Order: sequence, then structure tokens, then C-alpha cells
Amino acid sequence: MSGNSLGVLHALDNARTQWYHVTAIVIAGMGFFTDAYDLFCISAVTKLLGRLYYFDPDSTKPGKLPPSVNNAVTGVALVGTLTGQLFFGWLGDKLGRKKVYGVTLVLMAFCAICSGLSFGATRGAVFGTLLFFRFWLGFGIGGDYPLSATIMSEYANKKTRGAFIAAVFAMQGVGIIFAGLVSMILSRIFLSKYPAPHYQDDRLFSTRPEGDFLWRIVLMLGALPAILTFYWRMKMPETGRYTALIEGNAKQAAADMGRVLDIEIEVDQGKLSQFKAANEYKLFSSEFFQRHGYHLIGTMTTWFLLDIAFYSQNLTQKDIFPAIGLTHSAEKVSALGEVFEVSRAMFVIALFGTFPGYWFTVFFIERMGRFKIQLMGFFMMSIFMLVIGIKYDYLKQDAHWLFALLYGLTFFFANFGPNSTTFVLPAELFPTRLRSTCHALSAASGKAGAMVAAFWVQSYTLEGHTHQIRKAMMILAFTNMLGFCFSFLVTETKGRSLEEISGEDGGDQNNNETQMAPVPQLGRQVSGRMESI
Repeated sequence: MSGNSLGVLHALDNARTQWYHVTAIVIAGMGFFTDAYDLFCISAVTKLLGRLYYFDPDSTKPGKLPPSVNNAVTGVALVGTLTGQLFFGWLGDKLGRKKVYGVTLVLMAFCAICSGLSFGATRGAVFGTLLFFRFWLGFGIGGDYPLSATIMSEYANKKTRGAFIAAVFAMQGVGIIFAGLVSMILSRIFLSKYPAPHYQDDRLFSTRPEGDFLWRIVLMLGALPAILTFYWRMKMPETGRYTALIEGNAKQAAADMGRVLDIEIEVDQGKLSQFKAANEYKLFSSEFFQRHGYHLIGTMTTWFLLDIAFYSQNLTQKDIFPAIGLTHSAEKVSALGEVFEVSRAMFVIALFGTFPGYWFTVFFIERMGRFKIQLMGFFMMSIFMLVIGIKYDYLKQDAHWLFALLYGLTFFFANFGPNSTTFVLPAELFPTRLRSTCHALSAASGKAGAMVAAFWVQSYTLEGHTHQIRKAMMILAFTNMLGFCFSFLVTETKGRSLEEISGEDGGDQNNNETQMAPVPQLGRQVSGRMESI
């Protein structure tokens, strides 16, 4: 740690872990719980939507959403998330983290409720309403990514910062579990109240009209955790780093952080000038690229490649489940029965594959470091997906449980791997005045990858054709190996203060392993005067 550090920054970096840190993890984490529930619950009900609104009495197979409609329903929230990340990430650096933090929750709660409503009874009205509000739901979700990560990184101490940020993100795993659990419980209740024959026995009555209420309730319940969290999120003070380094008010920062940490913090207003001098460069400047350009390229590319695989797994699992043997073919179940089986399979995979990986990252990130976990995760995902792709026919016909194990391990190493570390690293590598924006750029790149999964990779699995699914798995194995290679553009950050990592403390960059090659003095003087491109 540099001896030039402000008192408030030194206090934050060296604070013992206490109840306030836990509270911050829960408050920020509940946003991610909501995010995950809202993004992934749609997978449990898309087949029900197809049966309800695309029923063909002459077909031997139940109604199914056309590929373009299916991709729109599952992907429109991702488009909203990408735009929300960029907008709220930029706003978080301009106005402050707290000022825009509550807006994202209000937007998420309102749009989750409206997603279950319809402005008309026709198929077009139902899907038009759903797509409109799912976009704005995603817009609010997008804001939570950079803001939650930035707030947690700026509150945490340097010894446990990675674990705290990873714990916030791990609530995504809880949200995915609840997306399956809530859908499973509700569909079981509907099944007991409104039993129906299998599709092959009675095409018309296998789809009960009451199912139209089920998918709406599942989507609307996503508003509940956002509503419950809003009050506590509004009580959080602005982060000490933003107040001191960006607003230039060391006295207010010391007072706010002293109150939440329950300690006396020295006010070092006079030291702010050195931080300002080392932190004047803009995002689109040669100095930023010299210091952090490769880091930003690394965080953006790895998140992009990771999300192609991660969202392909989650969005296409409903098509993989029959091959694994976790669900019956569509003709052998009723509409409500299919929702129950799909959501039950989602719940099982999330509980035993997805969820543990998040918490392995929390427990091991400060021991192994971010870099090693990311490399390990990408490599293991590549291996398992390659095996599934090569041996798909054998696994599908003769080894269901081995298939389920391999498929679950891809989820485990996604989360005990790059799905967690790509969230943590952008919150640590960049300076305070650009931290939220750079995290937003990285996260938006990830959502671009998720859109590739929703609009392209998913098209390989919709019909359940063996050769198409094999091809998808091969593609995903290759993208994971690319992610492994691009991981070498980022660096290890554990155990160091945010100001040391970014160079904001004005320390000697030649002794700072997380900084890129220092700029010659003349270049630095010039770049300090550069305007944003």
C-alpha cells in the first residue's frame, strides 16, 4: 500500500470484516437475485407459450414458438440489459453510484409486473406487451451489473474484496435456483387443480387455458425481491472513494465511512490534489490505453466469449433435458406437466451444478486468485463441452447419467471460473472515475455474447436434432478456448488496494505489477491535456 493514501481509503482497505459488509453483500446481491430470476424464468415457460398461442390441432406435435419469436422472447431482455449496462454504467461515474442505484430497482419491479400483463387478447398484443416490457426489464437489470460491482469493490477491504464481489454475484445462482423452484411449485399446484391428458392422448385438452395465468404469475413474481430491497438500498451512503476522489469531499467521505465502519477516520483534504493529478485522463485517451487498454480488451473479450457459452447453456437447457432423460418428449406430457418437468430439471441442474460453482469461487478466490480460477474454468468448460459434442450420440442413447454429470460440470466450472471472475476483475482494474463505465463496457460485451447465444446458438438446439446440438457443443468448446487465450490480457489483483492497481495513488508505476508499461514523461504530459475523442 502506498504511504500517500487518504485516511478514508486506508480505513476501507484495512477494515475488519463486519456486519456492514454482510449487509452490503445482501443488499447488492438481492439485485442480482432479481436479475437472474427475471432473465432465466422465461426458459421455464417458453414451451407453455408455444402450446397456448401456436396450437395446431392437425399437428402431431404440440404448438411451439417459431424460431424468430422464441429468439425474441428469450433475447429481448438481453438487448435491454446491454443498453442498460452502458447507460447506467456511464451515469454511475457521472452522477454517483447511489443516485442511480435505486432507479434500477424501480424499473425492474415495474417491468416485471407489466411483463405478465397484456394490452389486448390477440396473440400479437400478448407478445407485443411481453417483448416491450421485457426489454425495459432488461434495461433496469443492466444497470445493476456495473453499479453493484463498483459499490461492493469500493466498500470492501483489500484482503476480502474479491470474495465480497463474488458473493454479490453468487446471488445470481440463488436467483437461477428460484427461477426453477418457483416455476416448479406453481406448475405443480396448477397440475393438481387442473389435471390434463397428455398431448398424444388429447391434443385439445392437454393444454388447459388456466396455463395462461401460470406464466404471467411466474414472470410477475420477479418484482417481489426488488420491492423488498428498495428501502435498504436507498439507505446506503455514497461510496467513500467516489465522494473523496470524484466529488473532492474527503470530509464527507470520512464521516460517511466512519459511521458505517464505526471508527474515527482522519480527514486528508489536502492530499486530494495528488489523486486528481494522477486521475485526469479520459477513457478515450492515449494515457488510458497505455495504463489499461489491454486490460479493457481482456475483460471485454473474455466476458463476451464466456457469455456465448454460459447463456447458450441456460437458454438451450430446455432442449437438452429430453436428451439427458430429465424430461419426457413433448407429446407424452400435458402443457402444465411440461412446465413442471422443465422447471424441475432447471432446479436440479442449478442446485447441483450451477450453485456450488459460485460459492467455490467465493471461498477460493482470495487463495487461488482471479487469474488462475478464470483459466481453469475456461479450460475445463472446453474439455467437457468437447466430450459432449464428440460423444453426443452415445451419451444420449446409453449414458444419461454420465451426460447429466458432464452437462452439470460445465455449469460448475463456468461459475467456479470465468462467469464469476469476469464480473470481479472489471470492478478492480480501473480507476474510480471510470470504474463503473469500464465495468459496463465489459458487461455489455458479455451481453453481446449472450445475444449471440440467444439469436444464433439457440437455433441449433430448437428442433432437438442430434447433429445440430453436436455442432453447437463443438462451437462452444472452441469459444471457451478462445476465452482461455484472451485471459492472458488481464492480470492478478488480489491483496492490493484499488488505488495501487489503477495507479490513482500516484505511486511508482514501475513497481506496480498491475499497470501496463509506463508512458514516457512527454507523452504523459500531452495525454493529460487530451480531450475525449
